[in-house]
Amino acid sequence: MLLCPQKLVQITIQSTKTMETPIALNVTPLNAPHRELEWQALADRDYQMMEVVLINIKYQIHLLNELKAKHINGTDILGIWDSFLPIFRLPQVNVFPDLIHQCSANYDPTQRVVLNSSSSVLFHITPEAIRQMLHLQTTMKLTPLSMMDLIDQGAKLSNAQITKINQLFLDSSSQTVRSPPISHVYLNDLGRDMVDMISYILGYSSTEYIDETILVLMAMFSPGRPPSVCYDYATYIANKMHEQLMNLDRERVFRYTSYIYHLLLFNQHDQFPFSVKRLDAQGNQRSVVFWSSIFHSVTFSPYNYCEFIDLFIHPVMSLLLSSPPPRLTDEMQKILQLSKVYNIGDWYFYQNHTVIRIYGCELAPYRLPRYVPMRLFALEYFKQFGNADMLHFHSKGKKAQLKIKNQLGPFIYNKREEA
Repeated sequence: MLLCPQKLVQITIQSTKTMETPIALNVTPLNAPHRELEWQALADRDYQMMEVVLINIKYQIHLLNELKAKHINGTDILGIWDSFLPIFRLPQVNVFPDLIHQCSANYDPTQRVVLNSSSSVLFHITPEAIRQMLHLQTTMKLTPLSMMDLIDQGAKLSNAQITKINQLFLDSSSQTVRSPPISHVYLNDLGRDMVDMISYILGYSSTEYIDETILVLMAMFSPGRPPSVCYDYATYIANKMHEQLMNLDRERVFRYTSYIYHLLLFNQHDQFPFSVKRLDAQGNQRSVVFWSSIFHSVTFSPYNYCEFIDLFIHPVMSLLLSSPPPRLTDEMQKILQLSKVYNIGDWYFYQNHTVIRIYGCELAPYRLPRYVPMRLFALEYFKQFGNADMLHFHSKGKKAQLKIKNQLGPFIYNKREEA
């Protein structure tokens, strides 16, 4: 049932019952409607909430366990585990630009650290920090990795190297590829896994075509022998993160969000209200990738998307800011209610979720997390506002006012021309 604006206002005014304050979010108790308003189950049911749609792609945590098992039982004939390659891409995480930009604002490039509001260190962005977090330890000599070096080597790939790549990483039913770039459709399962892992380290966003830079890293593997080269991936990743944080205001792109999230978990694990398992059964330190399933795909995690925001994103923002952020920021509230006479919508705070309703929208809103980042607010706002505009204005050729029929008579909602 759709609640019209009159009924929404009536419910809000008549309600005198205050809800219990969620301790984790430290908010002031607010009046809520007597009964739960109509809403859709969870925001993460919406495809727009997911950064990547995984179709026929192996989940990274499964790939890590599979490669580790092959290493232990001696069937890792390519020596992938011993190559010092960060063979897990780190579980896919959802990107929240406001969090990354806040990390950039708190970044001290001279010390290469992200600080909190009290100038205490939250985490370092150094090769040592990356190695410690990922539990990358080796006594082998590591070769510096640079994109320019890969490009230079890629231009000189020999026929023997291309042939070896064909034999190891292309599907037996595919045609032989003699020169790069190679289409991803020709790769076998191992080839796809290798390309996914290498692309993630290099900061690539697409692997539709496999170019020379990736082929150089694949060419170092040979059956029955250790890799011909062990690269210093940790230094490369730390330097790329440093460069991107320094240039974030100009370029607006950051490709290593998973590393930021895991560095926060590794260094500030006592600040999060979810279970963290730092040690294995023998009491040894584990890689941070095994510490918690909160970053894993919702399909394989006990945490849903809204819980991820409340249990991780909100505590992190509280660490970065001088005070914990409110459930709905002042900017969001101003957008919904520009003045006492011009209101676009309203918001309702419940014990474990938040609901935003735009007047005139006939879609049931999503049940959002208690703490609402701007990205989620924008998606929900434009979804509902677009529905109201299409339903009452655009499709009917009207520009000035919205009429909603109810039992008390027509309700007139004035709409500004610039809206």
